[in-house]
Amino acid sequence: MSTQGTTQQTVIVLDFGAQYGQLIARRVRDLGVYSEIVPCDTPANEIAAKKPAALILSGGPASVYAEDAPSVDAGVFELGVPVLGFCYGQQIMATTLGGSVGHTEKGEYGPAPLTRCDAADPSLLFGDTPAEQTVWMSHRDAVQQVPEGFVVTSTTDVCPVASMECAARKLYATQFHPEVKHSEYGNQMLSNFLFNVCELNADWTMDSIIEDSVAAIRAQVGTDKVILGLSGGVDSSVVAALCAKAIGKQLVCVFVNHGLLRKNEPEEVEEVFTKQFDVEFIHVHAEERYLKLLDGVTDPEAKRKIIGTQFWNEFFSVAQDLDGVKFLAQGTIYPDIIESGARKTGGKASTIKSHHNLIPFPDGVHFDLIEPLDHFFKDEVRALGTALGLPDHIVHRQPFPGPGLAIRIIGSIDSEKLEILKNADAIVREELDAYNERLFEETGDRNSEHACWQYFAVLPDIKSVGVMGDERTYQRPVILRAVESSDAMTADWAKLPYDVLARVSSRIVAEVPGANRVCYDITSKPPATIEWE
Repeated sequence: MSTQGTTQQTVIVLDFGAQYGQLIARRVRDLGVYSEIVPCDTPANEIAAKKPAALILSGGPASVYAEDAPSVDAGVFELGVPVLGFCYGQQIMATTLGGSVGHTEKGEYGPAPLTRCDAADPSLLFGDTPAEQTVWMSHRDAVQQVPEGFVVTSTTDVCPVASMECAARKLYATQFHPEVKHSEYGNQMLSNFLFNVCELNADWTMDSIIEDSVAAIRAQVGTDKVILGLSGGVDSSVVAALCAKAIGKQLVCVFVNHGLLRKNEPEEVEEVFTKQFDVEFIHVHAEERYLKLLDGVTDPEAKRKIIGTQFWNEFFSVAQDLDGVKFLAQGTIYPDIIESGARKTGGKASTIKSHHNLIPFPDGVHFDLIEPLDHFFKDEVRALGTALGLPDHIVHRQPFPGPGLAIRIIGSIDSEKLEILKNADAIVREELDAYNERLFEETGDRNSEHACWQYFAVLPDIKSVGVMGDERTYQRPVILRAVESSDAMTADWAKLPYDVLARVSSRIVAEVPGANRVCYDITSKPPATIEWE
């Protein structure tokens, strides 16, 4: 069950399968207005029940005339709320309301020069943006005839209807994509739509989010207790901080320490949630049990299964001994919901791959789910964590696999290998944290061109010959992995300066017993993945 607070201003994004669907919702939220994504075929009455302040129709990869083309309930245009369509959204608006769409002589992909033609009656959507501007196009089909009551407001050399509108009905559409940064005035147009056309208020702020979420958690939980499996990751930590603010000692945080976290992380998690937040904290020391279960296991999928299964075993062995617990809190975030076609986005029951069904409740044990973050994107979760007082080392924690260091040790796992990897990885993070900080001081940008997005050490299942002092060594090499990325979908290996690489290498060999060589992985994604297993 979601704990998202209700809002009087919700912009609904109807998703036609666009690669930009989530980006549209994020752009709206960045402007201070709450937005949600629903499938394009959601009935108009269901959309009306959400009481939207406006609708946005996303782009999509299909042709409107294809046999299986996504459609929209014509009733959405009769709800009396402003509607804005992008790309396929413009085309479906046109065909639904009596216009026509056809193939252009040639496609239009990438930046395109656009000319406004609304001088006689200036468009509220374009506002005071220039008469000539660059927009981002990605289409072959285009509107040929606008519906009755609509006027053309801009053109390009290829597209005679680059935008259209019926201002009297507050229906607006563009063939281009205002939501991408390559449309130079796109964000201003989106702002014009929200605040000049829809007359909304930019009141979806972090303070209001916390206030609404706290109220919703209190209303749902009442006097009952909530249990949370705390991993030390961003999502579960923010859920814990938010629930702590809402219900205090009614929250029980169970931290299952499998011994596979990075150096000092278990101690950092315990310090934050025992000293900074007034919650019940249970530290389950399961390190030896995990090592025994993983002994001799080399297949990464087998490792994952063992670690995941044992987590729930450890968690429920604690949970069953607690009295008065009714709810299980989870760190589900909005992209998880969207990508699984799940309930909050209006997905049909047959398409749901719900995380509810993935929790292996023991016989006779069940908790109602509480998911305070299920309407937030990842960077919003981080901002929420900062506002709630979580330290930066938790809020801005790098992506870290659920199985932890088990899949950064290639082959079987033992305590000696874990110790080598934890110590080597700590040096990698310390040196590259400092490198990123220097780049920030030079550029003022946390995501500058050569900043490292993720970096860690990997321990392969081999040994190499070396010489230390007058003695021959036969010890383990350490692999350094550092990448530049923005979303983990693609990544390039980081072009680290030689002096940084040299310092990492010399420190690992000098300071980490059992390591005598450092190698640097210079493979991008694709063809490789960021992680090794």
